[in-house]
Amino acid sequence: MSTTTTTAPTAAATPAEIKLFQKWSFKEIKVNDLGLQRYLNLTPMVAPHSMGRHEHQRFRKANVNIVERLINNMMRPGKNSGKKAKSTNIVKAAFEIINLRTSKNPVEVLVRAVENCSPCEDTTRISYGGVVYHLSVDVAPQRRIDLAIRHITEGARAAAANTPKSIEECIADELILAANSDIKSAGVAKRNEIERVAQSSR
Repeated sequence: MSTTTTTAPTAAATPAEIKLFQKWSFKEIKVNDLGLQRYLNLTPMVAPHSMGRHEHQRFRKANVNIVERLINNMMRPGKNSGKKAKSTNIVKAAFEIINLRTSKNPVEVLVRAVENCSPCEDTTRISYGGVVYHLSVDVAPQRRIDLAIRHITEGARAAAANTPKSIEECIADELILAANSDIKSAGVAKRNEIERVAQSSR
């Protein structure tokens, strides 16, 4: 009499976690600023490159990962203009430096830096009766992120000019200082200046 043996079904293999550059996890990273939660994208990806598919539709850049937006801002006119691969390597090296100095996830440091550098108030020019004056206005969440990333990258580029420090070190320094709300950060200093002018124009 022959007996048939049945094997228990094997459990389905759990998919591997998607990590930035195969190192940095997006899990458990939360945006504390309620106004930025819808616009600060933390979609997990290995290579931060969306092939520009967001470019031709309004507000679609809110779907672009925040790391890619930092890389894109590093491609502003200058040495890295249009060089996506070079800018990606610069940000990747900067993240390594941040991890060595703080022992924190560099993606979380970037999120905190953007939160601390995004101004809530700004001024606009109003012309009334031939007289131009400034009026305080609230800043849209999308523009807050745009300004924060721009000020961070501009501050890093300015710090790297005419100094022996590399651009990677300057980006790492800027992000660490901004994440700690340090006034030495160019992004934090710019936010304070914008909000101070806006407060005087209320």
